[in-house]
Amino acid sequence: MILDLHRQGLSVSAIARQLGVDRKTVRKYIARGLEPPAYGPRQPRPRRLDPFTTYLRERTTAYPGLTGSRMWRELKELGYSGGYTAVTDYLREVRPPEPAPFEVRFETPPGHQAQVDFAQFQVVFTDEPTTMRIVWLFSMVLGHSRLIWARFVLHQDLQTFCAAIWRLWPISAACRPRSSMIA
Repeated sequence: MILDLHRQGLSVSAIARQLGVDRKTVRKYIARGLEPPAYGPRQPRPRRLDPFTTYLRERTTAYPGLTGSRMWRELKELGYSGGYTAVTDYLREVRPPEPAPFEVRFETPPGHQAQVDFAQFQVVFTDEPTTMRIVWLFSMVLGHSRLIWARFVLHQDLQTFCAAIWRLWPISAACRPRSSMIA
């Protein structure tokens, strides 16, 4: 735009006024011509932490469990005058990643383990549309087959629990009640 206005014969001051830029900027672009501006990557500024990075790297390699506050105190004793977050940010970059915890999977034989839960629901029945009732969803997941079984019940008590479990037994031949399992 600056070059077009200059070709039309406008002065540097008139171009600067019309575009709202400084006259030195207008002169710079007229002198440069159509060459696009060349911006290069900036050089990183030196940080206060730079003289201590090799020390931090060696310490985290030797002792990966050292905390950021401990490393910061050690650097202070060595003459570091920077902040705590600069140290912890750098440690986050250099520290080796923690290995994922090993998960031990276990299998249960048929009829030996199940997980049981009750979930609460508020519902309105069609025969009483003005009354909000609480019903419970009894759910059970068998440990061996992962079979999920669920029933809505009106109460969350031992009698309902036992009745719901006894209704489940005919579902799987592997889950028939044994005399040792009956309490």
